[in-house]
Amino acid sequence: MTVLLWTSLLVVGFAYAGYPLVMALIAWLRPLPIQTGDITPSIDVLLVVHNGASWVAAKQHNLLALDYPHERLRIHIVCDGCTDNTEALLRANAHPLVHIHAFAERGGKSASIGKVLPLLNNELVLFTDVRQRLDVQAARALAAVFADTTVGAASGELVLENATGYGKGIDAYWRYEKLIRRIESSSGSLVGVTGALYAARRTALPEVPAGLVLDDMWIPLCIAKKGLRVVFVPVARAFDQAAADAQAEQHRKRRTLAGNFQLLHRWPQLAIPGAHPLAWRLWGHKWLRLLAPWLLLTAYISNAVLALHNPLYVSLFIAQSFGYALVALGRWFPATLALVPVRLASAFFTLNLSAARALIDYLCKRDGHLWQVTHLEKASQ
Repeated sequence: MTVLLWTSLLVVGFAYAGYPLVMALIAWLRPLPIQTGDITPSIDVLLVVHNGASWVAAKQHNLLALDYPHERLRIHIVCDGCTDNTEALLRANAHPLVHIHAFAERGGKSASIGKVLPLLNNELVLFTDVRQRLDVQAARALAAVFADTTVGAASGELVLENATGYGKGIDAYWRYEKLIRRIESSSGSLVGVTGALYAARRTALPEVPAGLVLDDMWIPLCIAKKGLRVVFVPVARAFDQAAADAQAEQHRKRRTLAGNFQLLHRWPQLAIPGAHPLAWRLWGHKWLRLLAPWLLLTAYISNAVLALHNPLYVSLFIAQSFGYALVALGRWFPATLALVPVRLASAFFTLNLSAARALIDYLCKRDGHLWQVTHLEKASQ
């Protein structure tokens, strides 16, 4: 029981604290700066939409307002089996730079990307999603890092606006994630990018199979496999609204985490050290987090058993119980989410509960790539 307890706690501790510290040390000892330049490579913007009528007009306006030479820019909007008036809105607001690709049957985002990519021949492809608003300098900021010939893909930063209540805990988690991405980028490559805003060299892009949940991990990992870097560009920003409640965030996070299980199933070499250049980073940043809920459960049960026989473990058990009590407090009395400890404990618990449920989701439902539109109280405008 003692071995189970301490092994579980140490692995969880490494996943959430040890890995970022190790990466920070590597970035400090062996920094890999990015050579930027004032360049304007030709860009194809690729946006896949399913029933996005609430946002598509604003998104088209946002993309056309990007501070980037229009003669170097083409915008491709894919209607993936839309059953609302998304396509009608696009055609009513036709623009010479905007090319509409309408597919009657819904195939999912990765299938749509796979169909349209062969039609694109500009130097870079910029991927984005319909709901998030892009900063007008986003395309220029991403393009600048491709002056470095070692860079194959570049991720922007997702900024959560107007976070309230539970959303503040998610905002704190995102800040933590972005810190890790900065460190990973400074020392080499990210293991994934922000799906709302990233760009890649057209010549480095792989074939994208249908049915993927996480094209924003598959694509950069394929690019990294070729020896190119995947970097983080925090000045290239996309803006979104934080989920206002735990249920909405769990739905989104469960799908993302189920995508991690799918990725391991489709590409098992990603879990084998040495089989992929970023395999050990994937363990530190992704795979150990999939194990974390089961390790936390093991730690709590083994701690309870040890506390019955050894008073030295009582304090640790009380500390663990206090953490779960904060979560219960946040669930029963939502107003307490204004307190930082309650908010952070609730966000951490939700993340791990989502990881546990994501495994069940993936085993029971293999069509998770057919995403549901996330409705927020206020869409980004």
